[in-house]
Amino acid sequence: MTPQELKTVLSSGLLSFPVTDFDANGDFRPDTYAARLEWLAPYGASALFAAGGTGEFFSLQPDEFTDIIRTAVETCRNKVPILAGAGGPTRTAIAFAREAERVGAQGVLLLPHYLTEASQEGLAAHVEAVCKSVNFGVVVYNRGACRLQADTLARLADRCPNLVGFKDGIGDIELMVTIRRKLGDRFTYLGGLPTAEVYAAAYKALGVPVYSSAVFNFIPKTAVEFYQAIANDDHATAGRLLDQFFLPYLEIRNRRAGYAVSIVKAGARLVGHDAGPVRAPLTDLTDEECEKLDALIKSVGAQ
Repeated sequence: MTPQELKTVLSSGLLSFPVTDFDANGDFRPDTYAARLEWLAPYGASALFAAGGTGEFFSLQPDEFTDIIRTAVETCRNKVPILAGAGGPTRTAIAFAREAERVGAQGVLLLPHYLTEASQEGLAAHVEAVCKSVNFGVVVYNRGACRLQADTLARLADRCPNLVGFKDGIGDIELMVTIRRKLGDRFTYLGGLPTAEVYAAAYKALGVPVYSSAVFNFIPKTAVEFYQAIANDDHATAGRLLDQFFLPYLEIRNRRAGYAVSIVKAGARLVGHDAGPVRAPLTDLTDEECEKLDALIKSVGAQ
């Protein structure tokens, strides 16, 4: 898949980030991970991001990363495109991106670099180095320490033909509007604020109709129903699902830092697709929180 073909794929439809399966000792489980992807693929996501933020990229070792991306690529071949997460220090991000390309991923999501603040020039050098290290398409994730400005993105667009996507995880409306107006159709734009459904209507109005759904991991039918409601301006359905599921879901998710991932793994377990525990420094939901989540899942029906 060429970078431009990837851009086209990511320009419409629902995206999702599968959780990564671990056993009780925290080791990767390729068999249940493959089964998870086989379950999710028919629901019609435009692309799946393996070993992304919801997939706990930040806790993975290089050999595990290879196993995860290879499993995803082999399981989803001819079904749904796989993009891989990549991040950390520049040379580390390059190594992850190259490995993802080697094992057959169709592109990479460049996650924020590690720890330190950086200038716009430094951020641009980081992104450019990763883009130029691979041939497939790159989507950059504006979040945390990586806060690219519109002028910086314009320079990167000129230098890096395979930089085809911009994902926003900051939620600065002024910045998003500025980027969207300045870059136009040069990028495909993805909403990346957790939980994305809560922001979907607002981002569509900004010219960002595509987003990644974490809840697709455990209520894929409802996730697709909500996406279609947003796409079709079905305000009644979107409002009903926000009130019935997503806003109460946020009340649980917001109880502790890191629950944006933990609650998704809890949901997967509750619907019979257990992905095991989260790795430290994340923590799993309490029994009481799982009961509340179970009631929410049941309220939207079988998936």
